[in-house]
Amino acid sequence: MIEVRYELVTDRIKEIQEEQVVGEPFCTYFKKVASFLVYINEIFSLADEGNLRSLDETALREMNGRLYEDITGDNYLRSFGNPGYIGECIKKAGYDEQLAKYLCFLYAEMRALIPYAFECNREILVLYMELFVEVYCLFVDACSQKKDAAPDSEEVRQCLYWFERDNCEIVCSLRVREQLDPECAFASSIIKQSDLNDLKYLYFFGEYITETELKLAGFINSLPDSEIDSMARTYTEGFRIGFEKTGKDIKKKKTVNIRYPLGFERMIRRAIEQFEDIGLKCIVYRAATLSLNRKDIDRIGYYGATPNKQYCFDHKDDRAVYLDKDYVNRKLDVLRSAYEDNKELASVHAGPAVVEDFGDEPFLPKNDPHALTLSDKQKKLAVKYSDRSGRLVNEYIPGDERSFTIIAYPKPFIGDNFEAIFRETVKLNTLDYRKYERMQQIIIDVLDKASYVRIAGHNGNETEIIVALNELRDPAHETNFENCVADVNIPVGEVFTTPKLTGTAGILHAPAIYLKELKYIDLKLEFSGGVVVNYSCANFDDEKLNRKYIEDNLLYGHKTLPMSEFAIGTNTTAYRMSRDYGIERLLPILIGEKTGPHFAIGDTCYSYEEDLVTYNPDGKAIVARSNDYSDLRDKEPEKAYFHCHTDITIPYDELAGVYAVMMNGEQTPVIENGRFVLEGLDELNEPLEG
Repeated sequence: MIEVRYELVTDRIKEIQEEQVVGEPFCTYFKKVASFLVYINEIFSLADEGNLRSLDETALREMNGRLYEDITGDNYLRSFGNPGYIGECIKKAGYDEQLAKYLCFLYAEMRALIPYAFECNREILVLYMELFVEVYCLFVDACSQKKDAAPDSEEVRQCLYWFERDNCEIVCSLRVREQLDPECAFASSIIKQSDLNDLKYLYFFGEYITETELKLAGFINSLPDSEIDSMARTYTEGFRIGFEKTGKDIKKKKTVNIRYPLGFERMIRRAIEQFEDIGLKCIVYRAATLSLNRKDIDRIGYYGATPNKQYCFDHKDDRAVYLDKDYVNRKLDVLRSAYEDNKELASVHAGPAVVEDFGDEPFLPKNDPHALTLSDKQKKLAVKYSDRSGRLVNEYIPGDERSFTIIAYPKPFIGDNFEAIFRETVKLNTLDYRKYERMQQIIIDVLDKASYVRIAGHNGNETEIIVALNELRDPAHETNFENCVADVNIPVGEVFTTPKLTGTAGILHAPAIYLKELKYIDLKLEFSGGVVVNYSCANFDDEKLNRKYIEDNLLYGHKTLPMSEFAIGTNTTAYRMSRDYGIERLLPILIGEKTGPHFAIGDTCYSYEEDLVTYNPDGKAIVARSNDYSDLRDKEPEKAYFHCHTDITIPYDELAGVYAVMMNGEQTPVIENGRFVLEGLDELNEPLEG
């Protein structure tokens, strides 16, 4: 049946390429998308017949370029995927501008089919191609009533709405399966079976491939086996030790999820072998492309290059087309059903092992007024869905039974010093944790005597904030701070705690900072009672746009967020590396957070693990694991978690001081004028000199 439907819909789309039925600019739009879908069908046929991998690298490169060229570079200025461009086209033609938003949404959904052609997923291709034809027919029907007429925009939206609502069972259930079942082995089979010295394998994934991915893979291939083994071992051991350190039994688990950027396949292949040696099969799934599975601009899974960051930003709120209460309830039902169908797989899933990349220039997006945006009501629904889906997933993969690890490496777009920076990062990821463990304990011993910590900025940083600490009932056996070395969070180098919200107040300022690939200029967060009460930045001339930027991308639709973590980063070696190579703005949060004190907003570091007892190397139990919000996890679970966590770091050169303030008001400096001042920490200052 699917085969017949597929043949019928592809034949109809071929006809649309040649038809002149609807008026402009719709005729050009539908022809353009139809031609793209015809090409998608050609790729599907090549893959389905087993001929794709027989193509040479030149042919594969041309194919990859053709698939993504419409939204790359200046081409995006004239792309129907650009809400501003299609909006102006439809406005000039005298039609309802709302049509532009819905057709732009449809365009993005068709582009999201690229990977499904490579994966030979005929069912998904059929569904979305039929949607395209259905929308086209609405325009044909309108023209049959009156020449060059267009359907009512709400009629088009309803068509899209019911499609997404009705088919979320198929699309979302498939996504859950891909996330849990190692038998879904499209990517892992490429990694394990390809000749990695022949870089044409990169094009088999169906992701956008640039010189960056090719150069990275070539460089990784040039490294000796011993170095590849060491890199993979740091990564896999970090994951294993995460279980050991928290007293969780990894032997109960059978699968682990590998997430990484393309180009690292040789290291990933070795990591797969190492994970299998400890009894874990690897699940490697793609970062979501379809609107039903995407989350803002985050890419969770494996991924290639980003063809256009503005395109991703313009489409981050595409779910505005269909997000309502009924949809949320239906998707939650679908999610529960999917996890119930896969509950045995979920019960043995150990969590994610993540490789991050860094080095790309941070992105300062433009707000396009033609792009879809969530209404206030929809934002509340999105927050509700995030909360309920997070809690639902935790039922099937309990937080206190899973773990994770994260490690980061540079990619060639970091510049001419790529290879040197890469080798420095390898050293960074393998620093002697015992040395840091000893020095960090000196810091913890002082902080555990404090009532609160005062942090002050200088050199243009206006931070002035106090972080209240929980009272220790048994200081001889308890601690507020975790002595974090290098297990789940690589590289080594921080002590952190969950602040006491009452008493935490002040201004956190970042003159220029990059958070999750987005740039913030003059970011200020004001805290009172431990929560954000005011916020601003200077990204745009319009203050309303600045607040919306923060609300959407930092507060994630919440009215406020608590300060969920306070930490002091101790990795001065990472700080020095970033200054020596001028890449401080390019560091990922994973490394950047280790280069000064940092504050997180959102959930604590112990989400869903509050009742799990863990200990520092000195044997003291870490007791600052919860706050006023997560304390509600049993009585009012819908208020306990925010399902986000963003770290904001103050670098050493913007730091006047970090002071432990005792009950009697006495201040003990931990850091002053960008240097550690406690006795026994001189070694941390060595990279900061000169």
